[in-house]
Amino acid sequence: MKKEPMLSVEEALDKMLKAVAPMIRTEKVMTLQALDRVLADDVLSFITVPSFDNSAMDGYAVRLADFTGDMPQRLPVSQRIAAGRPGEPLQAGTAARIFTGAPIPAGADAVVMQEDCSAEGDAVLVNKMPKAGSHIRRAGEDMRAGEVVLTAGTRLTPAHMGVAAAGGQAKIVVRPRLRVAVFYTGDEIVMPGESLKPGQIYNSNRFSLTGLLQRYGVELVDYGIVPDKLETTRAVLERAADSADLVITSGGVSVGEEDHVRAAVESLGQLDLWRIAMKPGKPLAFGRVGQTPFVGLPGNPVSTYVTFLLFVLPLLRKLQGETAKAQIAYPVAAGFDWPVAGKRREYLRARLEVSTSGELTAVIFPNQGSGVLTSAAWAEGLIDIPVDQTIKAGDKVSFMPFSGMHP
Repeated sequence: MKKEPMLSVEEALDKMLKAVAPMIRTEKVMTLQALDRVLADDVLSFITVPSFDNSAMDGYAVRLADFTGDMPQRLPVSQRIAAGRPGEPLQAGTAARIFTGAPIPAGADAVVMQEDCSAEGDAVLVNKMPKAGSHIRRAGEDMRAGEVVLTAGTRLTPAHMGVAAAGGQAKIVVRPRLRVAVFYTGDEIVMPGESLKPGQIYNSNRFSLTGLLQRYGVELVDYGIVPDKLETTRAVLERAADSADLVITSGGVSVGEEDHVRAAVESLGQLDLWRIAMKPGKPLAFGRVGQTPFVGLPGNPVSTYVTFLLFVLPLLRKLQGETAKAQIAYPVAAGFDWPVAGKRREYLRARLEVSTSGELTAVIFPNQGSGVLTSAAWAEGLIDIPVDQTIKAGDKVSFMPFSGMHP
């Protein structure tokens, strides 16, 4: 039978994203507890921020009309205005001692910061000619009442939480946390702490994927290690699909006699099994168990890690209703040679260094094998090398930082 051509990374990802829709469920949460949640509705400001003109500095509020142009100029201090305490209209020919955040008194049109002044008893000596509006925060310069300040689909950062609170929103409407069920297949894998028998290995993928999913704020349902038996695999898969919004497995999606995930998925739903023109991570399974989306990741540790970043993270964003974002990548100089052109797109584990000439340079881990998980722990991101391309030190390469793949 003729093999189907391998899909490109873009083709496979496009197929996956087109096959799922965002959750329609919503919930209202306290803004204080909304970190990393995805907004289901736009957030409006209840108020104008700031609601009044206020001082951006500790200093003196003045009227420009009182300045003759000869500096320094001495002005009597007629009042003291602290934050939270509105002052009186500023008398002509005087200054008001004012502090950061305090309301600007009527009549004042500039603030002179205290570093440009000298106090002299009940007066102030202004040493620098002020400019109109200097050091005054104008009412509404941040947000206006009724204005949309955060849009639906935004994954909330600490700054977003602050914006919602500044606009008076104590609660906001978000998507619920995505429930993701995970299990790992293979009689050869055991948990750290257990004795290794001949031919066995520790299940590092369980720890890597758990960390990745926890960082993304999902509700994890972990079914652990599942033996290489078809009926057991099928039973766990069915239970996982009933309990979650997405099912992810590691290993067992190949065509070997002991790889039962494929048959189990096909008996409960539908499965697309792809060969992707990439390295590491050629085999990737996607489909449905019942109505629940399913992703079968390859078993090699680095392949699991890289395919999760490139395929599962965008899928999680789509399911949670997050606004789509382009993958962050930027050009840097190669600090390595890659002399053999590959027939698959390659993702090299790399980190950035500054060369002796001051140029930002990417260096790669010496061993790029798909089983060398230390390469992923050492790296700060991936170098994306297209098909049929060789690299010489100094060439520009595309660097994809891990920090740009996470919330």
